[in-house]
Amino acid sequence: VQLQASGGGLVQAGGSLRLSCAASGRTFSSYVMGWFRQAPGKERDFVAAITWSSTYYADSVKGRFAISRDNAMSTVYLQMSSLKLEDTADYYCNAAYLGYDYWGQGTLVTVSS
Repeated sequence: VQLQASGGGLVQAGGSLRLSCAASGRTFSSYVMGWFRQAPGKERDFVAAITWSSTYYADSVKGRFAISRDNAMSTVYLQMSSLKLEDTADYYCNAAYLGYDYWGQGTLVTVSS
């Protein structure tokens, strides 16, 4: 499974940004897809995940971020709204399938005041 994340950039606090992650493989609909983030000097943290029918969020982003997927396009999205300075991080796409984890490269999100 190969993952290609995109959509990061510089945004002002309170703004919005949408991240995308395109996946390879013929069984995308079977993957549990997720987003994680890693701020400078910190560990990588869970942000959101989506299965076939359910979504999960870290408390810090509930009500502000929305994860979605397009199985036909083999793509997962992370719509981020009401962005805060503390959302600044490298955002990584993750696919979990048959007990294996796959990671894409990070896409940097910088929130400025």
